[in-house]
Amino acid sequence: MPDPKSPDDGAEAIAVAEQVVAGTDSISVPIDLVDEPPAPVPEKALWARIRTMTVAEKVKLALKGNKDARAILLRDANKIIPRLVLQNPRISEDEILVLSKDRNTDDEVLRMIAESREWTKSYAVRAALVENARTPVGKALKLLVTLGEREISRLARSKNVPNVIVIQARRILFHARQR
Repeated sequence: MPDPKSPDDGAEAIAVAEQVVAGTDSISVPIDLVDEPPAPVPEKALWARIRTMTVAEKVKLALKGNKDARAILLRDANKIIPRLVLQNPRISEDEILVLSKDRNTDDEVLRMIAESREWTKSYAVRAALVENARTPVGKALKLLVTLGEREISRLARSKNVPNVIVIQARRILFHARQR
């Protein structure tokens, strides 16, 4: 029988996620981790509680949890859990923006954000994704052309973005000045 806390148990996590979404699961998570708390909970205590949960409990919490729980689950070792947090209907544009700017965010999570029309409607999210070196280059290049000239000019001089982005930003500026 597989260890319930194994970080590589993706198949189980996906099966549990389907049950949670369908409402047919029998997993219970503490209600204070689902509802928004009236007062801030110490992150250390919350982190310790979530760390002791099984994969199934983390999956349910990722799909239903509050802002504090989502913030911790986004850094979970199991790669499925952060992806499921993105499917939480209560995740906000501000949380997505913070993820897009964070250089420690997993590239798969950044790819999912870049592919979402809902989240890339926001100019700030698009700009953050292009500037984040961990965003897959193909996704960043597609988003680059949607940015304004001032942002592209800044990216053309930046040392913090991949060289491919800098070169493409310079090309866009060159062609814009040729017109």
